[in-house]
Amino acid sequence: MRTPFFGEFMGTLILILMGNGVVAGTLLKRSKGEGAGWLAITAGWAFAVMTGVVTALACGSPDGHLNPAVTLGAAMTTGDFSKVAVYLPAQLLGAIVGAVLVWVNYLPHWELTPDPGTKLGCFATSPAVRQPGANFIVEAIGTFVLVLVAFELGSKAVKAPFAPPLVGMLVWAIGLSLGGPTGYAINPARDLGPRIAHAVLPIAGKQGSDWAYAAIPILGPLAGGAAAGAFVKWVGM
Repeated sequence: MRTPFFGEFMGTLILILMGNGVVAGTLLKRSKGEGAGWLAITAGWAFAVMTGVVTALACGSPDGHLNPAVTLGAAMTTGDFSKVAVYLPAQLLGAIVGAVLVWVNYLPHWELTPDPGTKLGCFATSPAVRQPGANFIVEAIGTFVLVLVAFELGSKAVKAPFAPPLVGMLVWAIGLSLGGPTGYAINPARDLGPRIAHAVLPIAGKQGSDWAYAAIPILGPLAGGAAAGAFVKWVGM
């Protein structure tokens, strides 16, 4: 059962369950964590990344990418695109299932929360100021930093031990420093999978899934990840 597909599926499932879970716990009415704020959300996502990477490695992925942009960046660096066809569907499916589990976990709270936008925010990202060009750039920059520094942590020059906690701290830093404009998807599966789940689940009082914005947290991270991979190859890290 320990295969690269299963590892990426399970790791991304845990990533979304824990990451979107902290968002739901902070936003939904009468949750014990209601109102905890941005620091709690960014910290929760950092721990979500750490637990997701550990799960992926334990379940058979040799990489623990959990993110199509990271997979694309790695392919750009090595020139080997063979993992893309295996990892990307696993990551998307894991993200969908993780989002469904968040819905189940907070089942009584959806009806208690009146604002449909708040409910959508527990699944997918949205910009603070809706300007597609600027939003794209924010997602590309954040993902460039994610992929570049993650690769640096594994480089011969750094040889960082305990990589999963360090990658989690990296995501925490990105959220605190760069995430404010868009909610820092920095991961196409993280946004698209839960957005699909939001669209199909019988969530009490929901409205649209904002598909007009959905391309930005997909294309922006892919562009940033590809650019970081090309940069790593050019520099020779």
